[in-house]
Amino acid sequence: SPFSSAGLSMKPCILLIEDDRDMRELVSGHLEHSGFDVQSADDGIKGQALALQYSPDLILLDLMLPKVDGLTLCQRLRRDERTAAIPILMLTALGGTKDKVSGFNSGADDYLTKPFDLEELQVRVKALLRRSERAPVGTTSNHHEILSYGPLTLVPERFEAIWFDRPVRLTHLEFELLHCLLQRHGQTVAPSLILKEVWGYEPDDDIETIRVHVRHLRTKLEPDPRKPRFIKTVYGAGYCLELPTGAQLEGLQDALAQARQER
Repeated sequence: SPFSSAGLSMKPCILLIEDDRDMRELVSGHLEHSGFDVQSADDGIKGQALALQYSPDLILLDLMLPKVDGLTLCQRLRRDERTAAIPILMLTALGGTKDKVSGFNSGADDYLTKPFDLEELQVRVKALLRRSERAPVGTTSNHHEILSYGPLTLVPERFEAIWFDRPVRLTHLEFELLHCLLQRHGQTVAPSLILKEVWGYEPDDDIETIRVHVRHLRTKLEPDPRKPRFIKTVYGAGYCLELPTGAQLEGLQDALAQARQER
């Protein structure tokens, strides 16, 4: 019906962009049976059109698509502010670390390798939906929550960081990751804790997932991302956010401004 996602249906709407018909029917059948409203497209062009038409709550995106491939489509969806915040779960037959990294680099929130278990798909879908439905950081009754320290302030409504008085746009995941580290600034945060807090489930082999997003954060916040001063890697233990205060702030602002100009 034309009203399926115009606010009258309370079911979460999922857009499945997959060119393999059997796979499409299997996944959409399973998700519909689990209480989701599913729209499908069999190529990248239709997929983009449906994403704009329906503003789905989540997009399941196959990598190998006709007309426009999944990575390119993912980048387009991320650049268009109408679709920029929709969680994207990539489905792909390519399971190598390099493929995962390209998926995350193009803006995917999560990644599932075919063949996958339908129950596992549902766990991932629910974790992503939970994360995007969560009350924005800072609106909870948690009075201990830290949103500002030293030169860093998080602005949950806009998924933005104010860093040395300059606004920095972040993706949902970068924002959540920075928030997770900020709550424990000066302490080493273990990867397992980051995965649980930021991704909402506990994958076993996804340290690479965190690395990609830490790398992205560093390019946005560090004067020299190759020699990080603020987001430190503690080898074998995790990551630590070290924020300068007082006298340490002197000179850093100039170093950052200069680095921004050089990039």
